[in-house]
Amino acid sequence: MMADVQLKDGAEDDFKKWFSESNKVLANFPGFISRRFLKSNDGSYRIVVEHESKETFIRMHNSPEHDKLHPEGHSYMSAPPARKTFSIAAE
Repeated sequence: MMADVQLKDGAEDDFKKWFSESNKVLANFPGFISRRFLKSNDGSYRIVVEHESKETFIRMHNSPEHDKLHPEGHSYMSAPPARKTFSIAAE
Protein backbone atom coordinates (compact mmCIF):
# COMPACT_ATOMS: atom_id res chain seq x y z
CA MET A 1 0.00 0.00 0.00
CA MET A 2 1.18 3.48 -0.76
CA ALA A 3 -0.40 6.67 0.46
CA ASP A 4 0.41 10.23 -0.49
CA VAL A 5 0.11 12.45 2.57
CA GLN A 6 -0.06 16.18 3.13
CA LEU A 7 1.36 17.32 6.45
CA LYS A 8 0.39 20.48 8.28
CA ASP A 9 2.99 23.24 8.24
CA GLY A 10 5.64 22.53 10.85
CA ALA A 11 4.43 18.98 11.57
CA GLU A 12 7.13 16.99 9.75
CA ASP A 13 9.42 16.38 12.74
CA ASP A 14 6.57 15.36 15.04
CA PHE A 15 5.12 13.11 12.34
CA LYS A 16 8.51 11.42 11.85
CA LYS A 17 8.71 10.71 15.61
CA TRP A 18 5.16 9.31 15.64
CA PHE A 19 5.89 7.24 12.53
CA SER A 20 9.01 5.72 14.07
CA GLU A 21 7.20 4.86 17.31
CA SER A 22 4.17 3.44 15.48
CA ASN A 23 6.49 1.24 13.39
CA LYS A 24 7.67 -0.43 16.61
CA VAL A 25 4.08 -1.54 17.27
CA LEU A 26 3.01 -2.42 13.73
CA ALA A 27 6.21 -4.33 12.88
CA ASN A 28 5.10 -7.06 15.32
CA PHE A 29 2.19 -8.11 13.08
CA PRO A 30 2.51 -11.37 11.15
CA GLY A 31 3.24 -10.67 7.49
CA PHE A 32 4.75 -7.23 8.09
CA ILE A 33 7.74 -6.54 5.81
CA SER A 34 8.33 -2.79 5.95
CA ARG A 35 6.74 0.62 6.46
CA ARG A 36 8.56 3.74 5.27
CA PHE A 37 7.95 7.48 5.23
CA LEU A 38 9.40 9.17 2.14
CA LYS A 39 9.87 12.80 1.14
CA SER A 40 10.45 13.66 -2.51
CA ASN A 41 12.62 16.44 -3.87
CA ASP A 42 9.49 18.50 -4.55
CA GLY A 43 8.51 18.35 -0.86
CA SER A 44 5.65 15.87 -1.17
CA TYR A 45 5.35 12.90 1.20
CA ARG A 46 4.48 9.24 0.74
CA ILE A 47 4.04 6.28 3.08
CA VAL A 48 4.90 2.84 1.72
CA VAL A 49 3.69 -0.26 3.60
CA GLU A 50 4.74 -3.73 2.48
CA HIS A 51 3.13 -6.93 3.75
CA GLU A 52 3.40 -10.56 2.70
CA SER A 53 -0.19 -10.49 1.50
CA LYS A 54 -3.30 -8.36 1.23
CA GLU A 55 -4.81 -10.46 4.04
CA THR A 56 -1.98 -9.76 6.52
CA PHE A 57 -2.16 -6.05 5.68
CA ILE A 58 -5.93 -5.99 6.27
CA ARG A 59 -5.56 -7.80 9.62
CA MET A 60 -2.98 -5.23 10.76
CA HIS A 61 -5.03 -2.32 9.38
CA ASN A 62 -8.18 -3.51 11.20
CA SER A 63 -6.45 -4.21 14.51
CA PRO A 64 -7.06 -2.39 17.81
CA GLU A 65 -3.39 -1.34 17.77
CA HIS A 66 -3.80 0.36 14.41
CA ASP A 67 -7.08 1.94 15.53
CA LYS A 68 -5.26 3.46 18.50
CA LEU A 69 -2.34 4.81 16.40
CA HIS A 70 -4.33 6.07 13.42
CA PRO A 71 -5.92 9.24 14.91
CA GLU A 72 -2.60 10.65 16.10
CA GLY A 73 -1.03 10.14 12.68
CA HIS A 74 -3.95 11.91 11.04
CA SER A 75 -3.64 14.81 13.49
CA TYR A 76 -0.42 15.83 11.71
CA MET A 77 -2.05 15.81 8.28
CA SER A 78 -3.83 18.67 6.53
CA ALA A 79 -5.90 16.23 4.41
CA PRO A 80 -6.74 12.52 4.51
CA PRO A 81 -4.12 10.25 2.90
CA ALA A 82 -4.61 9.38 -0.78
CA ARG A 83 -4.21 5.58 -0.70
CA LYS A 84 -3.06 3.38 -3.56
CA THR A 85 -2.95 -0.40 -3.31
CA PHE A 86 -0.61 -2.55 -5.39
CA SER A 87 0.21 -6.21 -5.87
CA ILE A 88 3.48 -7.70 -7.05
CA ALA A 89 3.16 -8.16 -10.80
CA ALA A 90 6.09 -10.53 -11.27
CA GLU A 91 8.96 -11.90 -9.26
